[in-house]
Parts: sequence; structure tokens; C-alpha cells
Amino acid sequence: MHMPLWIQAAIATVFTWFMTALGASFVFLSKKFHPRAINMMQGTAAGIMIAASFFSLLLPAMNRLSASGAEDMAAIVLSVGFLAGGAFIVLSDIVMSHTSRFSQQQKRGGTLTFAAITLHNIPEGFAVGVAFGSLTGTYSDWIAAVMLAIGIGIQNFPEGLCVSVPLRKQGFSAGKAFFYGQFSGLVEIVAGILGALAVGIISSILPWALAFSAGAMIAVSCAELIPSSVAEGKVSAVCGVVFGFALMMLLDVLLG
Repeated sequence: MHMPLWIQAAIATVFTWFMTALGASFVFLSKKFHPRAINMMQGTAAGIMIAASFFSLLLPAMNRLSASGAEDMAAIVLSVGFLAGGAFIVLSDIVMSHTSRFSQQQKRGGTLTFAAITLHNIPEGFAVGVAFGSLTGTYSDWIAAVMLAIGIGIQNFPEGLCVSVPLRKQGFSAGKAFFYGQFSGLVEIVAGILGALAVGIISSILPWALAFSAGAMIAVSCAELIPSSVAEGKVSAVCGVVFGFALMMLLDVLLG
């Protein structure tokens, strides 16, 4: 594609936001959604994101460091960046959990879920932006970035539900619950554009940004998607994870 990379990142994150809004829109149809379908989607998204963390983020970061003659720094850059991304998600979970304990009596679970998911969407959007911002013109790299966006979009669908449905149960109108549900995904567009622009302007931060995004993706998958997906059906969840990983790996091998 000949469009500027930040525009491609914007288009990709508009898709991820749309999937959030699509999930939130089900609040107009019902206050419930079949848990097995959610589990399967979350498992598939986790598999795609785990595979994408390596094929679309860590591997390109390592290749970029090797190409620039800094392969001696690869272990440090990848490890520190990866740990920083994981720490961001873990710390955000701790903050939201701490806030939750002071808010239980006010029954603000839906509001807290909105805040937590919105916070987690920032590194997800950043990851998509970095993936597109680091494109070198090869078709396989573009497919890998697109698959990352698809994986995040798939897992955003249940996130939209997770925000809007609890708010609806708390007494919010369907329209207001939908608004908050879709709004939680808007930050991904901003984060995606900033990520693409940042690595385009300061190319030296690209390996760090890719590793950071990979750490955040793995942390989100292990801390939220996989535990949530196995809660109601382990078989469907595991099948989803394996299928998502295999799909991402297959595309990378065939197109790479």
C-alpha cells in the first residue's frame, strides 16, 4: 500500500474500535450473551496475539537490531522492553484492583471495568501503530501487521460487551451503556497514530517500542483473555488459543 504508515495505522485502529463498538451494540439486543461464544473469541484472540507478539513484534525488533549492527544489544533491548510492557499491564491491574476495593459499596463495577479496559487499550493501539509504523514495504510484514490488528479487534468485541452490559445492569440506559462501551476503544486510534508517528520520527526507539508492545500483548493475553476464556469452557477456550496461534503462524510461514 502507498498510503503513509500512520494513515494505515489509523485505519487499522478504526477497525479495532469498530469491533469494540460492535460488541457494545449488543446491549441493545440483550443483557446477556452466550458465554461459550465469548470464550471462543477470547481464546482465538489470545492465540493470535501471542503469536503476533513474536512474529509481528519481537522478531522484527531483533531483525532491526541485527540490520543496524546492534545485535549485541538485542538481548538487553528485547528483555527490558518486553518486561516494561508486561509491567505496564500488571501495574494498571494493581491500580484498578486497589481502586475497586474502595468502590465496591458504590457498585461501580461497570465503571471500573470501563476504566480498566480503556487503560489496557492504550498499549494495544500502540502495538498496532508500531507494527504499521515499522513496515519495510514487504507484503509479509503488512500481513503480519494486519493480523495483529485483527487479533486485537477480535478480542475487543467481548471487551465492548464487558463494558456495556454491566453498565446496563446497573441502570444505565442502553444508549448510554453503548456510548461508554464504544468509547473505551477510541483511545486505540490515538495510541495507534502516535505509535506509528513515533517510530517514524525516531527510528532508534523502534526495537524498544516493538518489545514493549509484545510484553503488553503477552500480559493481556495471560492475565485476562486466557483466564476469562477458560472460566466457562476450557475445551472451547483451548481450541480457540491453539487455532488463533496456528492461524497467525500459518500466515507468517506462507507469506514470509
